[in-house]
Amino acid sequence: MTVDHLNRLLLEFSVILLFAVVAVRFATRSGLPSLLIYLGIGVALGQNGLGVTFNNAELTQVLGYAALVVILAEGGLKTSLRAIKPVLPAATVLATFGVAVSVFITAAGAHWLGGFDWRVSLLLGAIVSSTDAAAVFSVLRLVPLPARLTGLLEAESGFNDAPVVILVVAFATTGPLDSWYVLVGTIIGELAVGATVGYAVGKLGSYAVKRIALPSSGLYPIAVMSLALLAYAGGALLHGSGFLAVYIAAVLLGNAKLPHGPAVRGFADGLAWIGQIGMFVVLGLLCNPDTMGSAIVPALVIGAVLVFLARPVSVLLTMTPFRLPWREQALLSWAGLRGAVPIVLATIPLVADIPQAQEVFNIVFILVVVFTLLQGPTLPWVARRLRIGEGSLGQDLDIESAPLEHLHGQLLSVSLSGTSRMSGVEVSELRLPAGSAVTLVVREGTSFVPDRATVLRAHDELLVVTTEEVSEVAERRLRAVDQGGKLAGWLQGRQVH
Repeated sequence: MTVDHLNRLLLEFSVILLFAVVAVRFATRSGLPSLLIYLGIGVALGQNGLGVTFNNAELTQVLGYAALVVILAEGGLKTSLRAIKPVLPAATVLATFGVAVSVFITAAGAHWLGGFDWRVSLLLGAIVSSTDAAAVFSVLRLVPLPARLTGLLEAESGFNDAPVVILVVAFATTGPLDSWYVLVGTIIGELAVGATVGYAVGKLGSYAVKRIALPSSGLYPIAVMSLALLAYAGGALLHGSGFLAVYIAAVLLGNAKLPHGPAVRGFADGLAWIGQIGMFVVLGLLCNPDTMGSAIVPALVIGAVLVFLARPVSVLLTMTPFRLPWREQALLSWAGLRGAVPIVLATIPLVADIPQAQEVFNIVFILVVVFTLLQGPTLPWVARRLRIGEGSLGQDLDIESAPLEHLHGQLLSVSLSGTSRMSGVEVSELRLPAGSAVTLVVREGTSFVPDRATVLRAHDELLVVTTEEVSEVAERRLRAVDQGGKLAGWLQGRQVH
């Protein structure tokens, strides 16, 4: 590649990125997952559009895996451990036994209604049975949901990639299939290794990042993302689930109150957007619309079985023992959006060059597009009809912590949301512990030093200086007032610590 080639490539890449960024605004307003727009960009650039020729399935698979690692890391960093901890058993069962139920029912539909042999049917069932976090939450941002349901959706989307990848790789071979008990043992073993690696990297990494004061705030996001990638690579090289490892490590890192937390999440968010855009554009390039006509009917049939039978039955069988209300079960069934994961997994049989691999890819591509168009825009309407999400709390208080190494203290940067109950509270009513103080308030672009009678307002930004000993207590107190107002703690007859 010459410098001239590089200049052209950078020009084309920057134009595509800018167009994709603008397209996100349209997607947000319409409730349409942005993945469909990115796929459309790829198709428009391809052979039937501007004529770009691209048929490298192996490169597409590698790029897709890399993008999924970054997307899972970003999702884990933003996942509240407090929200998912109560639903971890339910999410684990849904992501394992629920996936098995969905694979079997979808495969039966592909075999009996689509006319495929059992091997191809099982492959199709495994590919499309994984929900996609990026697709789900691009739509769920429009609907505030109860913490239990949000945590369940987050955990399921993070966990179910691992068993599905194992099943697809097993079914996409040219030799004889392993016995079912061998598959189950492989899944359990890889999940155990992945979970162990992810937990170890997350715990040890957060301990190290907290205690090693880096000379620049820009190094913290790099360190955290490097740890997430380390978890994936370590888990995969030890023959475990790298996807599960990176998600668990990212969840632990994201909930460890690391320095410059918002900056870390913002950096990961940007990388995840680049990963999504690049991955879907490449997948769109790989698509050849001229060969997809014969796949439309099978895709609609298999998709209908998946969405209207397999997913609801898997949710019913796995969530009923956990006493999840039927309304939430219904929304959980409809919120099982497919996105990046199924299309990337559909490249595995292409790379393995098994019979009917191209037909499988075409069916999955059409299924994802059609049923995302059906489910995505209607999800907010379904939630309203089920009366789920009404009156949910606003977003958590945004607190960024920066170490003051030589002063043995912490500087907390606190951003109040528009729904924060800290609005209307005087500084003295925060009742911060001794050793901490609000030193600066930024309001509508103007900074001033507050006194004890200063009344805080929504969208204020505060600088709070604390000693190391009371920094965690001060942060818990700020979060308590944000959620419960100035009487938080007194209502229980004690101060919140």
